[in-house]
Amino acid sequence: MSAFGYRKPSDLPAAIPIFPLTGAIVFPRGQLQLNIFEPRYLNMIDDALADERLIGMIQPAGDMAALAPPLTEVGTVGRITSFAETDDGRYLITLTGVCRFRITQEAPAATPYRQALVSYDEFASDLTSPKRVRIDREKLRNALQRYVDTHGYQADWSAVDGAPTEALVNAVSTLCPFDAPAKQALLEAETLSDRCAALIALLEMGAAPDGRLQ
Repeated sequence: MSAFGYRKPSDLPAAIPIFPLTGAIVFPRGQLQLNIFEPRYLNMIDDALADERLIGMIQPAGDMAALAPPLTEVGTVGRITSFAETDDGRYLITLTGVCRFRITQEAPAATPYRQALVSYDEFASDLTSPKRVRIDREKLRNALQRYVDTHGYQADWSAVDGAPTEALVNAVSTLCPFDAPAKQALLEAETLSDRCAALIALLEMGAAPDGRLQ
């Protein structure tokens, strides 16, 4: 069962506020830190906090500079699980993923932020933790180490080795600076095993001198 008590897709709202942001994805049971400063999204957070604390993260499919850029079809509804306000009026929030959704249509909205009608049905399995997932953790670790070394990043290897499988795959998928289409492919992977396979391929590609799979 979801940590927030959502047992089935119909437990979630059909209309949600949406936050389009390139490169920002969150997975079910994963976390995303957000720094909110635009007035329309400060308004969105205020409204969400007064309601079910739910917002939908989704990537734009076009020019983010446009007033209302086209959107990808699949995003994730998340719940605000921590909130802080800075002295200069920004909000620092942690969004914890609940379930992926597919936009069925954008909803007319009187709010300054966008809203959409969504369906969760095809992602109903997101509401339960995966059991007995088989992935090649050694291959994932090796690919991550080559990627980190190639780009001069730092990693807490004790945390990597001790992390539960789902948390590890989703954290690496979220934190690595892949481009937007790659991030979207990871988000839309049907199973955790599929996501892990795609993640390993991206890490290996990112560590190769010519940008190709080794």
